[in-house]
Amino acid sequence: MAADYEQQSYWHERFSSETAFEWLLSSSDFLRLIDPLLASLDRSSEILHIGSGTSDLHNHLRRRGFLRVTNLDYEPLAADRGRALERRAFGDVRLRYAVADATRLPQDLVAAAASDNDDDDDDDGEGGGGPRCEFQLALDKSTCDAVSCGGEDALRKMCDGVYQCIRPDGAWIALSFSADRFRLSNLPFEVEVLSKIPTPKSRATDPDVFYWCYCLRPR
Repeated sequence: MAADYEQQSYWHERFSSETAFEWLLSSSDFLRLIDPLLASLDRSSEILHIGSGTSDLHNHLRRRGFLRVTNLDYEPLAADRGRALERRAFGDVRLRYAVADATRLPQDLVAAAASDNDDDDDDDGEGGGGPRCEFQLALDKSTCDAVSCGGEDALRKMCDGVYQCIRPDGAWIALSFSADRFRLSNLPFEVEVLSKIPTPKSRATDPDVFYWCYCLRPR
């Protein structure tokens, strides 16, 4: 039976024991695909990491000098895992973590920010404050694939939400196993394939299989 990737219960059970995992590509390999884009960004740029899970992508961004990174996942354990990974790497927590549903943006991000502000008197000063909704860059390592398990309507909600969260001159970089992930009518983005990444083969006669790195820019 296929995993219920669109169900929060699946991720809660998984993250109860999983502390680190990378989807499709390592974080370093993923960022190499978008090095020119990252090089063009000011280090104060707001970055949204959608479906942060137990990835160390945020640590790679911090090493490059990006501190205004919001790590978003709808399973609270993902935020715990992300903070632990950051603290282990740097000795402190300076990035942001938001519990939010990728199909309910920007509403959930606004609610998360309001909750953070309510807790300001009680927090320890870590995490850089609440998330914002004017991101220059959104990054997604196969979260679009997990969301699409819930059907086209769920993926459309994600697309519409990301569109509302990023700046008009911003971009959404999505890594997917699907060659037609964003072949949707009336999408509010221009879609470009940045890279087509061959996957490893067990035998030379195995068919070619690729991962796809998309750049989506607001229309």
